[in-house]
Amino acid sequence: MADAIENLLTDIEGISVGHSTDLELGSGVTVIVFDEPAVASGSVLGGAPGGRETSLLDPSMTVEVVDALVLSGGSAFGLDAAGGVQAGLREIGRGFPVGDVRVPIVPQAILMDLLNGGNKDWGIQSPYRDMGYTAFKAATKGAFALGSVGAGTGATTATLKGGLGSASAMTTGGHKVAALVAVNAMGSATIGDGPFFWSAPFELDDEFGGIGLPANFSAPDTVLRAKGINLTATTIGAVVTDAALTKAQAHRLSIMGQNGIGRAVLPAHLPADGDTVFAAATNARPLASSVDFMELCHLAALVMARAVARGVYEATSLPVEGAQLSWRDRFG
Repeated sequence: MADAIENLLTDIEGISVGHSTDLELGSGVTVIVFDEPAVASGSVLGGAPGGRETSLLDPSMTVEVVDALVLSGGSAFGLDAAGGVQAGLREIGRGFPVGDVRVPIVPQAILMDLLNGGNKDWGIQSPYRDMGYTAFKAATKGAFALGSVGAGTGATTATLKGGLGSASAMTTGGHKVAALVAVNAMGSATIGDGPFFWSAPFELDDEFGGIGLPANFSAPDTVLRAKGINLTATTIGAVVTDAALTKAQAHRLSIMGQNGIGRAVLPAHLPADGDTVFAAATNARPLASSVDFMELCHLAALVMARAVARGVYEATSLPVEGAQLSWRDRFG
């Protein structure tokens, strides 16, 4: 993982990440801002998604580039967050040119965190537009926080507190790829009732504890562990690369990111999940061959799987009565 300094999405040049976190609300917003418009697509494999501008990301649609991507809590209320990010982008003159007007292109995915015990009594207007603007203004390059921050603030899983995770890697040809994900799954990121992550085979440098896999596990460890009637679900994220990709290639990269969720969460893509993965390319480095792209796709799945585990590993419980315990609460 040479040159991947922080093992974060921002290891890719030309990207900033910002959070807005409200522990009393039990929710938050995370924004990915591109220095220059990035080629982007996405895929939705969960059965209960929520999003904004996701149809635009279809490879057959006209607009090919985006200015930012937004991940948010708040379920459908959280869709206001992209408006706040648009406001920030408009202030600095960013956006798709339409005549003499610029329209910032800001696709968004939301997760359902309304039942996690936080105070959702916000009155007439939801707070998410302001939180989107705050996250945009907070966006910086370099290191950023993981766990119960931003879109991962109120995230939960079937067994442990969810959170925001990230990971990066580099291909043999020198292309970087990284993932950012808010883990709010119907399923579980850990095996059975123990501390071991489904992502363990892909872990690098003890990034989520270095405890590996259990000595033995069997069919009982793979039984359905889901949230039942507490439908606070959906894992949402993005895979970004510095490679030069077409919109169709970005779409394929997003599907590989979904494969990473499938390797890290059991089960994934349930009818009550809304699992959504964006993919974007900054186009800084051309690909030499189709083999380069296949390696990039392979690593996209692995960085997403690692990011999922990091999100759960770094999470902390919400400061509310009856909050779901975190991995560190349970296993130290």
